[in-house]
Amino acid sequence: MSTDAEMAIYGKAAIYLRKPERERIESQSAPFDAKTACYVADVKELYLKAKILKKDGDKVTVEILDTKEAELRKLFDHPVQ
Repeated sequence: MSTDAEMAIYGKAAIYLRKPERERIESQSAPFDAKTACYVADVKELYLKAKILKKDGDKVTVEILDTKEAELRKLFDHPVQ
């Protein structure tokens, strides 16, 4: 693995090639629940990460990026693998 010091040779492009060490550790230590994690189709971003809050027959209520809630048909949520 390359460290942040080794990435310095890439100059300004380094931030796009590799995230800082602190961000990597935070994202790796975050808990993951495969039963509730999913992707939701979006017009602007194509797919957004979401968390399933409730399933009711053919409808699924999800929380998108901790900012908003949406109710979808079961067909439109895709599980994270």
